[in-house]
Amino acid sequence: MMAARVVLRTLQQQTRCAVPFFAQFQRAKSTAIPSSYIPQTSLSRPPWPELPVLDREEEQKQHRAVVQKVNALIENGEYGRLFAVVHFASRQWKVTNEDLILIENHIEAECGDRIIMEKVLLVGGEDFTLIGKPLVSRDLVRVEATVIEKTESWPMVHMRFRKRHRFQRKRIIVQPQTVLRINSIEVSPGLI
Repeated sequence: MMAARVVLRTLQQQTRCAVPFFAQFQRAKSTAIPSSYIPQTSLSRPPWPELPVLDREEEQKQHRAVVQKVNALIENGEYGRLFAVVHFASRQWKVTNEDLILIENHIEAECGDRIIMEKVLLVGGEDFTLIGKPLVSRDLVRVEATVIEKTESWPMVHMRFRKRHRFQRKRIIVQPQTVLRINSIEVSPGLI
């Protein structure tokens, strides 16, 4: 019995090695993949072309040229139909001349009053767009509107019902509404 244990231990010590038994018969393979095997797909690099980094002077020169061109377009009135994005009544509205806006509450102006929308986020024409950070300056853009109508919405019925419990609740919701017409969007050529 003792001799069997000694033989078993010697066999275990002989078979222990740093490399597993099945790995002794495998070939050594390189894990490095040649670059010629890597496919060029739309995900391997961004779809836009890489732009060269401009120095500060060149960038300022291009900026001045763009501003001068936009100022010339505004002075000559060659911008086409203007549009603007205004923030009014807790919403953002994309508007142009003669647009109607339906607001879900009453404002303090009376029917026929003209109001100026001061929170202009963006204004644009055919060839340019001026984006505010966060707002476009009041000196640069003027958006005027007229209060056309102050009414109430159609009645909306909110009904709660539980079957076999004799439970019904009916609520009719009517909201105040205001209709505005955008009169004009004007841009002054005072870009810096």
